[in-house]
Amino acid sequence: MSRIAKYPVTLPKGVEATLASEALSIKGPLGTLSQRLRRDVSIAKDGDKLVFKALEDSDEANAMSGTLRALAANMVLGVTKGFEKRLTLVGVGYRAQAQGDKLNLTLGFSHPVVHPMPKGVKVETPSQTEIVIKGLDKQLVGQVAAEVRAYRSPEPYKGKGVRYSNERVVLKETKKK
Repeated sequence: MSRIAKYPVTLPKGVEATLASEALSIKGPLGTLSQRLRRDVSIAKDGDKLVFKALEDSDEANAMSGTLRALAANMVLGVTKGFEKRLTLVGVGYRAQAQGDKLNLTLGFSHPVVHPMPKGVKVETPSQTEIVIKGLDKQLVGQVAAEVRAYRSPEPYKGKGVRYSNERVVLKETKKK
């Protein structure tokens, strides 16, 4: 059995889990998230806990039981607290501005970059060089942050670009003649 799937997911007060035939839905104070289920993993609701178990004795079923347990734990955390990723712009003239569900970026290109936010993700810009991406779904928040970072990832000589706020960029030494 998967080591991660051994531990049940505890549902805090105000969080409800609904098991359908093909989906797990978790509803909390911030919203609702759902995840498709697999046939080789069983989920049982035991009071205020969700228990995961592999139905088959295969490596894939074992791995998927741990994966679904981790996804369910992230869903519970998402509907109670939410997730956020912070990005920082480093470079002269690099700016960000949130306008509704769009993020306008000035990253040294000849044109401004406009990134539309998907449904369920909000963006804030506390300052011109900071971006805060918030949402319920951990995967979606991380994916949007990675897409924004990919417009101008940090370069290794001056460190200019879009980086995560906790990311350390190791600078290379320039060529010497």
